[in-house]
This record gives sequence, structure tokens and C-alpha cells, in this order.
Amino acid sequence: MGRSRRTIPEELLLLALDPTTGTTAQPQSLDLGLAGAQLVELALAGRIAPDGDRIAVVSPRPTGDPTLDCALELLRRRGAPVRAVHWIGGPRLGLRQTYLSHLERCGMVHAVAGQMCGVLPTTRYQATDTAISREIRARLDSAIRTGVPPDPRTAALAALAHAVGLGKHLYPGNEGRSSRSRLRDLIRHDPMGGLVAHAVMDVQNGAAAQPRRAPAPAGRQAAPGGRAAAEPARGVPVQPRRGSMARVVAH
Repeated sequence: MGRSRRTIPEELLLLALDPTTGTTAQPQSLDLGLAGAQLVELALAGRIAPDGDRIAVVSPRPTGDPTLDCALELLRRRGAPVRAVHWIGGPRLGLRQTYLSHLERCGMVHAVAGQMCGVLPTTRYQATDTAISREIRARLDSAIRTGVPPDPRTAALAALAHAVGLGKHLYPGNEGRSSRSRLRDLIRHDPMGGLVAHAVMDVQNGAAAQPRRAPAPAGRQAAPGGRAAAEPARGVPVQPRRGSMARVVAH
């Protein structure tokens, strides 16, 4: 993969970077979003593809991006399609810092050393070229303002920005409410971005233990308890209900 185009994880991180404080908004959910953004980038590169609510490797050929290729190799070693929520909810220790260091090496941000409470060392990151961040933001603004279906990359970026909670960071206050709503609606324009964004939200909501199910057809008889009987989602067999929901810890 050439370096003429920024990857979706890079763009998501630049969107989250606060130009005033040098910190990232929504740091915990951002880690999940970066893992999901890797999946979308690999799908756009033709290396993986959705298989129901799972992710299957269709070509193990390296992309040339070391961080993406590490994720691709881990997916390949699974040997079978893996549920998106299980992949995104797995340990992602240091992924945000990995991308911050990568952006620093590429010259898109620079690290600023400091101290917290005059004692604890801290590192903040400032964008070296704010035009890049403005261009990324302008693409989202245009999709929100015009209502024209965006390209797959922008649609996936919007879906992930919504999923990790960047809406209030990008479009704050009551005046940004309609923009946040339209940002959420962009999730429908890219199937892979939508799958990954829903998986990110499911992990945050603690729903990773159960497969995502398709809505029951209209008129279908409800199961006891007032809820419609669940169907397998897109060819994925329904798993038996466990005694307790598995815990997913975001690193």
C-alpha cells in the first residue's frame, strides 16, 4: 500500500486530536475505533471481507503498512472467520500510542513533553500541518451538509467517528445536535464501516458475547416474554445463550 493516501486509522486519530490540549478525545473508545478502522482499511485494500457478522481473510498478501500487516497476520492465524466484536474487543494495548508514534515519524504531529502536577511526565501531540486535519474535517462537513452519499472512505470514517463518540467533540453543544444526528446517519452508506461501527458500539455496551441478529420479519409471532424469536443474522447460526455474559475489557 502506497503512502500517497492516509489510512482510516490515521484520519480517525487526527480527528480525535484536540489542537488546543494536544490530547485525544474519547481515549478509551478510540482504541476500539482504531482496531475497527484497521479492519475497514484492510477491507478497502481487498485483504479481508465481511462474512455475516464475521471477518474473513481473502488475501494474506501484505499491504506494505507494518501496523495493518500485523493485524492482517493475526487475522490469518485465526484460521477461520472471526466475529468483528471479538476482534475489536480483544486486547489492543498500545494501539493508540503506536499510531501517534507513526504520525510523528510521518511528520504529521510532533510530541511535546510536559509534566502533570509538576511531577508526572506527560507527552502531548500537536498537528504539524493543520491543513490536513481541516481537509479531513471538511469531507465530513460536506457529507453532513449536502446529504450526498460520501465515498466509502469518508462514510466509514464518519461511522467510526460516531461509534467512538467523537460527535460531541466535532459538533459540540445544542447547535451541533443536527450535525451529530446526520453524522450518525452516514453509517448506512458503507456496509463494512457500518458492520465495524456497530461492533465498536456493541463492545462498549458489553454486548460482544451475543451475535448481532437481524430484525424479525413483520408479523412474525413473538416468543414468550413479548420479544420476537431471533433469527440467525446473515447466515450466522445463533449461539446458545450462556449463563453469564462474557466480559470485554478495552485496553
